[in-house]
Parts: sequence; structure tokens; C-alpha cells
Amino acid sequence: MSLKITNECINCGACEIECPNKAIYQGGVKWSISDGTSIKKEFIYYKGKKIYKNKKYKPISNKIYYIVKEKCTECIGFFKYPQCAAVCPVDCCIKDNNNKENNKDLLLKKNNLHNK
Repeated sequence: MSLKITNECINCGACEIECPNKAIYQGGVKWSISDGTSIKKEFIYYKGKKIYKNKKYKPISNKIYYIVKEKCTECIGFFKYPQCAAVCPVDCCIKDNNNKENNKDLLLKKNNLHNK
């Protein structure tokens, strides 16, 4: 499953720079599937949702950092553990129980984001 950031976030930004998929954004900042990835065309999220390459989508949060589930792979294929959770000083990067994905799906997503 992807991760999410809880309301305990202190907006330190430590998580954002650690994410290999650029799936973490500061509150209020719009996101794009092409940010930090090698997406060359529209992206079909494995659940059938089409995400357009250069479209800027509304922020998921305006107050705290947030994780885009369509881009989060729990660092599968990059690191052994999610790097955002490893560096978070208040432990607010946690698994998102509303977005369950298995390791096979996460690796497929990672490979699609980075055209591997």
C-alpha cells in the first residue's frame, strides 16, 4: 500500500527530498505525474485511472505535506524501507490502509513511473 502523512506533520520537509518518485509535495502545491519521473505519455494508474502527463492536479492538502498515492511505491525497487518514514522526526509517514497494494503492484508502478 502507499503511504500517507498524518496531521501530526510539522512541515519540516525532510520527507520530500528523500522520495525517489517525487510523490511528496508541500501543502498547497499542485502535483503532476511527470514530476521526478520519466513518464512520456499519460499514465494509467493500475486501478484504471488515467493521469495526464503534464496536467497539474489539485493539492491533496493545503496545510501539511502530502503523498500522492498514484506515485508512492513505498520505495520498492529503490530502498528496503520507505525513506519518508525513516527520516520523519514525528513518525507521521504511515501506511495508508485505504489504498492497499501488494509488492508486485508497487514494483510495477515504480517501473511504469520510470519506464523500466
